[in-house]
Amino acid sequence: MSKSFEAQGIIHSIDETKEYGQNGFTKREFVIKLSGEGENPDYPNYVALELIKDKCALMDQYQQGDEVVVTFNLSGRLWNAPGKPEKCFTSLQAWKVERAGADDFGGGFGGGNNSFDQDMPF
Repeated sequence: MSKSFEAQGIIHSIDETKEYGQNGFTKREFVIKLSGEGENPDYPNYVALELIKDKCALMDQYQQGDEVVVTFNLSGRLWNAPGKPEKCFTSLQAWKVERAGADDFGGGFGGGNNSFDQDMPF
C-alpha cells in the first residue's frame, strides 16, 4: 500500500462522476490550487486528484472556491504497448476531504461534520 499525503488548496474545478467499463467502476476528478504554508500566490500550483468508487460522493458537498484539506495516496504504474515507448502514469487518489480549518471549530463550521471522514482508504 502506498503512503498517504495531505494537501491544502482551493477547489478550482470538480468534474462529474464518470463510469468506465461494464463493471460499474466510477471515477471523479477535481483540481485544487494549492494554498497554505510555503505556497507563493505569484506562482500558483494546480493539482489534479481523483476519487474512485464510493469516494466519488465526497465532493458532493463542496463547490468551486471552497478551501479544503485532501488526504490522498500517491500511486503509479507503467504501461507498455508493442512498438511504443514505455509510459508511467501517476495518480493521486483522494480518500478524505474536509474543509480547511475544520479541526479549529470542533468538527467543522456550524457544528456539523464537514467531511465524510473514513480512516480506511478503501
